[in-house]
Amino acid sequence: MAAISLSKVEQTAPALVGPYKNAGVSLRKHGLEGLRAAVYLVVDYSGSMKPYYRDGSVQALADRVLGLSAHLDDDGRVPVVFFSTGIDAVTEIALADHEGRIERIVAGLGHMGRTGYHLAMDAVIDHYLDSGATDPALVVFQTDGGPISRPAAERYLCKAAKLPLFWQFIGFGEADSRQFDFLRRLDELPVPARRVVDNAGFFHAGPDPGTVSDTELYDRLVGEFPKWLVAARAQGIVRPA
Repeated sequence: MAAISLSKVEQTAPALVGPYKNAGVSLRKHGLEGLRAAVYLVVDYSGSMKPYYRDGSVQALADRVLGLSAHLDDDGRVPVVFFSTGIDAVTEIALADHEGRIERIVAGLGHMGRTGYHLAMDAVIDHYLDSGATDPALVVFQTDGGPISRPAAERYLCKAAKLPLFWQFIGFGEADSRQFDFLRRLDELPVPARRVVDNAGFFHAGPDPGTVSDTELYDRLVGEFPKWLVAARAQGIVRPA
């Protein structure tokens, strides 16, 4: 399975050439060039997320995740889970029709509910297991607040530590918001007392995520992935390189 070439991106998604190139720089910087991995995107569809859909922040994140995925996977597609109180949609985004894709998906969704992390995590786990994939997966999990059930989210993360899935949480919102205290704690759950490996990271993208540069975004999305790969391979969770 080969990565998608620059020429293919130029042909199918010319607007993503910049992100694609910048993602490649970050992957090389972190020793991940040539890695094969699935990439998932999970996006918060709770009521407080309306401004981020309206101003294009969610679309911009989706585009940049596609640019990253093109280096790691070969099909030009990223599975996407929209979640709120329940699962609102399990669909995909693709290089060939990425422009305005988030708006088109959201137009078919219903009421924006609350924030149920564990249901979204369950949907990703099911999708990954059903796919028959053997490569590891990077799950970009976007939210603007804490979960409706903290025990459930923590339980799912700990159980998922035995699977080849790394959860990179990204927070949209004010820097002083207490909404992200739980995610910071989740990022620091003890190993091996609570989970077999450290399978999660978190970074705060601020109230205007679109202003975060490609360089910073990609460095933060993949920065903890190499350390997890080493630990997961040592535990037999991810097959040897």
